[in-house]
Amino acid sequence: MASDHDMLWRRCAHLGHVLLPLMDQEPWRQARRHENLRTWGIDTVEGECLVEVFAALAAHAVAAEAGVSAAEFDALPLSAVAEAATGKRDIELLAGLPDIFADDRGGQAVDLFRLYAYKGGQASRWLFQLSRELRHALIVLAERSPMPSLTCGDVFRRAAEAGLLQ
Repeated sequence: MASDHDMLWRRCAHLGHVLLPLMDQEPWRQARRHENLRTWGIDTVEGECLVEVFAALAAHAVAAEAGVSAAEFDALPLSAVAEAATGKRDIELLAGLPDIFADDRGGQAVDLFRLYAYKGGQASRWLFQLSRELRHALIVLAERSPMPSLTCGDVFRRAAEAGLLQ
């Protein structure tokens, strides 16, 4: 049976997984994001993978700092995740992650983020640009919502309504 810490990471990873598909309900947003990634010299597949894991890492950092359990994760404000995306250093986002990931994809994405974080130079610049891209995506989702303070649970509900949850 998975520990609460592992379950929390799974919830965070799931948030990252549904984020870009929710954004892409307006198809021009994906084209703009892909153009940005190409302009920055980032492969689009790799860049989107990094945005996804960046969202998971930011959500995990906020949840861990607030002492939020997996059961309480849905109440986490999306604004706090957006703030962590640009307000925390890359290395801080890596603190407290599970040792083993439920799927290879998640572990590989975190390893790629680690590589970028420790490599420095251009890779650090790319993470900075991706953090801005992530923050923008989270803000756009929040602005689309009629609710004043969007939570992670609201994002999951919107993803379910859009048929994006597996």
